[in-house]
Amino acid sequence: MDQNDAGSYGTDELGRDLAFVADFAQSYRGYVESRIVGCHEIVERLFLSFLCEGNVLLEGAPGLGKTRLARTWAEFFGLDFRRVQLTPDLMPLDIIGSSMFTDQAGRGSGDDPGGTKAWRFYPGPIFANVVLGDEINRATPKTQSAFLEAMEEKRVTFLGETMDLPSPFFVMATQNPIELEGTYPLPEAQVDRFLMRLFFMTPDFGVLKEILQASRREGLGKPAGRDATMSAIAAYRRAASGVVIPDEVENFIVRLVTQTQPEHSGVEGVAKYVRYGASPRCALGLLKAARARAVVDGRPNVSFEDAEALFFDVANHRVILNFEAEADGVDTQTVLASVLSAVRREYRGAA
Repeated sequence: MDQNDAGSYGTDELGRDLAFVADFAQSYRGYVESRIVGCHEIVERLFLSFLCEGNVLLEGAPGLGKTRLARTWAEFFGLDFRRVQLTPDLMPLDIIGSSMFTDQAGRGSGDDPGGTKAWRFYPGPIFANVVLGDEINRATPKTQSAFLEAMEEKRVTFLGETMDLPSPFFVMATQNPIELEGTYPLPEAQVDRFLMRLFFMTPDFGVLKEILQASRREGLGKPAGRDATMSAIAAYRRAASGVVIPDEVENFIVRLVTQTQPEHSGVEGVAKYVRYGASPRCALGLLKAARARAVVDGRPNVSFEDAEALFFDVANHRVILNFEAEADGVDTQTVLASVLSAVRREYRGAA
């Protein structure tokens, strides 16, 4: 039986919402890709993660445009953007915010006979719609924990008081894979909180030339603005509830995830090279992302291709290899490719 939570949500309404989200996505691509060259897939994945209310970990060497992409991305949506440069001396309160003893008008703690003194909370940079955590692996575990808790809970606690973060709330965190001296790698349990991990690759000759040319011209399109963005989010949420997820596609996703787990897998190499397989959160994330991809494409049903296209991005940071894999030169992409190939044969009769 197909899973469909549409309820009274009709076919005509679904069609209108799918068309609206697809048009909005086209405007997004035109705006961002005219300013950020050579990372089409990353631009697509960021949009899908945003719709899913997930967070993204961007990994790449310095100077590849991660920060510029984040700023351009937020600019299109008309959302409040904050950048946090994470360093070893950064404290959790530098992210969450802090309180000051002020008078009623908030003028500070100076004497004011006519004022009422009180503690006032000043929100930190985490209170924004889009937050870029630059070089998250340079922050101490204590600061990382505060940052990641906000991502997971969509709220922060300060002196016993819980405060909700703005909606929508989206975090991009970057990691620099080189210059690892003095860094604090994220534990696997914390990396698992990111919906996707995306990789910035060094541009080749053609892409680098495009980047130079793009820097001399004005980008195409106009920002959508906050109102249009909120309308698109509302349309997506309605459409996502009406999109059909066939049982076979759901089973396909479950099979992909279980085949990464050494104790359950029959795929050659998984038992030999994988220490920990993907978590249930991976299956939930892949299902959400696949559904978002169908909506953005204007389709009323999720397909096998949706899950296949996003499997690596959702699973690559959740599969932990052992020392034997490192010794044999086997990487995560190779293992996941073997899993995908095996499950594709099982369900679709093709390698």
